Amino acid sequence: MASILRQIVAGPRQKHPEAGLDLCYVTDNIIATSGPSSTFPQRAYRNPTDALVKFLDYKHDNNWAIWEFRAEGTGYPDSEVYGRIRHYPWPDHHPPPFALIPSIMASMRDWLKGSDTKPGRVVVVHCKAGKGRSGTAAVSYLISEEGWTVEDALFRFTARRMRSGFGAGVSIPSQLRWIRYVDRWTKHQKFYVERKIEIVEIHIWGLRDGVKLAIEGYIDQGRTIKNFHTFDRHERIIVDGQDPDPTSAIPVTTSPSSSSLPGSEARSESSAPQRTSSRGLETGGNAVIFRPTRPIILPSNDVSVDLERRNKAAYGWTMVTSVAHVWFNAFFEGHGPENHGDAAADGVFEIDWDAMDGIKGSASKGTRALDRLGVVWRAMDGRNEGKPELPQIITEPKEGEPVQQMKPADWKSPQHSNLVAISKDLGLRTESPVSAVSKASSLRSSGSSPQQSEDDHLVGVKVHGPSGEEHVSQELARAGLPHVTASEPDLGMPKVRSPGPMSQADGSNKIGVLGSGSIPSAVGDMQKPSADDESDSKAEKGLKTSKENVRGQVLKKDQR
Repeated sequence: MASILRQIVAGPRQKHPEAGLDLCYVTDNIIATSGPSSTFPQRAYRNPTDALVKFLDYKHDNNWAIWEFRAEGTGYPDSEVYGRIRHYPWPDHHPPPFALIPSIMASMRDWLKGSDTKPGRVVVVHCKAGKGRSGTAAVSYLISEEGWTVEDALFRFTARRMRSGFGAGVSIPSQLRWIRYVDRWTKHQKFYVERKIEIVEIHIWGLRDGVKLAIEGYIDQGRTIKNFHTFDRHERIIVDGQDPDPTSAIPVTTSPSSSSLPGSEARSESSAPQRTSSRGLETGGNAVIFRPTRPIILPSNDVSVDLERRNKAAYGWTMVTSVAHVWFNAFFEGHGPENHGDAAADGVFEIDWDAMDGIKGSASKGTRALDRLGVVWRAMDGRNEGKPELPQIITEPKEGEPVQQMKPADWKSPQHSNLVAISKDLGLRTESPVSAVSKASSLRSSGSSPQQSEDDHLVGVKVHGPSGEEHVSQELARAGLPHVTASEPDLGMPKVRSPGPMSQADGSNKIGVLGSGSIPSAVGDMQKPSADDESDSKAEKGLKTSKENVRGQVLKKDQR
């Protein structure tokens, strides 16, 4: 029954032929796996932690260590993996706080290539599905520590993790943006300067009615996303009530005290009605500036703009018809790496609607809420107001230097989360007590796009051995070892226990350069968006259904 339930969660994913586990070898010393679990009912349909440990012990003795990225909790205690684990958690479907990147890269490098390491060491990365967050870390390592290009590293991860035709392994736009940040960071001495950032204004072209706009950022070492400000209707200035020209630009200001835009007259919301076509569908929206009445100060360069579009429904309910967000880092948008760490003191980040992150990291965002968005920001580093705001200089620790590790989330509560924006989806919700929607819409919904299946983003994931082979069982047969695919595999080898926690200084096994014969020919559409991590609800329903089927069969036998 456990194997059936795991297949319900994974969709048509292959299981590892040796142990029936969901994992793949990205390279000969980087393993990506979905998050294991030691608690019920999760272990009934996920990788059981003890089964994963048994497999790693058998294949790699005590030369393996885990890097986990789950802000929602690992699902197992550190003791079950011999304390050989590093914690760098951040929320599902989002890029990491960039300040974590130097520590993640250095700790992986020290384990694999440190001066005192033993040959054959492997790094095991996991998040929940072993795709988005794990892929971001694995690809970043190949770029920053092994000299791979962005394209080759992304191609390798997709080739090893995904079946042909099922999209890219790392597909969330903001995570891909972060990977390109890593490439720039690597090419410019791996120098990063953390600063506080003020959000001065938000410029939106083609804003539709009913849109709620919020500014978010990381706190708690990146484990939590905090809503720093939700704009209300009194903070918006309508510049143009007609259909905006997508090629035109709203004049930009970098001062919160600037006046209305030149040549434009601010209008009230009621004076600029939404335009509709003859068939009643929206054809465009307003050009609008959101200017906060109080300063919005974020503690780091990592900035998220989150939005929802809502239509009023009856009895205190609202219908959410759009969900989208985008992350950017002001240090990189201010060209900090290219200027030896001296990033611009202010700037504007712009993005089109189609390029934003969708629901749970997918491409689906529902109905169009805007055409283009611009964020006017400035750094609180003392240059703007003459007040000293000392930035934090972050460099990658050198070999032998201590590497910071983050505090893990509660492993017992992988399903509990107080993180903002993790569970946002389309559909009915209770009306927010705060009047944060830009304008209550009386328009009929033009129909939200179909919701993505709970585990569509897991479809097409596959497994690989160290050399890219898909059928590792042949290797076992040649060695005369048993081939086991049961949910609790017996690999014919006793567990090898490590004496203690992971050491930081080791490793010299280098990753090979991308070879023409080491990657499958068909990788699928690299541009097809796909979400990051899986949901548990479908498997839990499957567990309940399986129990009901068994109960029904017993009753039929009794009747006979």
